[in-house]
Amino acid sequence: QVQLVVSGGGLVQPGGPLRLSCAASRSIFSFFMMRWYRQALGNEREFVARIGSGVITNYADSVKGRFTISRDSAKNTVYLQMNSLKPEDTADYYCNAILAAANYWGQGTQVTVSS
Repeated sequence: QVQLVVSGGGLVQPGGPLRLSCAASRSIFSFFMMRWYRQALGNEREFVARIGSGVITNYADSVKGRFTISRDSAKNTVYLQMNSLKPEDTADYYCNAILAAANYWGQGTQVTVSS
C-alpha cells in the first residue's frame, strides 16, 4: 500500500512563490516516476511536472522556467517549487506516483493565486 500526503497549498499573490510537498510512505526511489498534476475548476486534470528515478525532469510548457520539481530521498518527499505564480496557476494540485505499473494519488491541495 502506497500513501502520498500532499501539503503546502494556500493563497499567494501574483508573482509570489509557494512550495508543495508530497511525502511518500516508502522510498521514493522505488517509484518509476513521480509527477505533479493540477486541476482548475471546470477543467480536466493536467500534467505539471515529473521526475524519474534518475535526474531527468520534465515540465509542462505553461510552467517551464517557473516551477521546479525536486526530491529529498532522506525524507521520502518530492517537492514542487512554484515561483512567479500567475492567477492561471490557480488549481488543486495532486501528487502522483507510478509503482509496478500502478498509479497512486495523493489528496489535492488548493493553490489560489490572487491579489
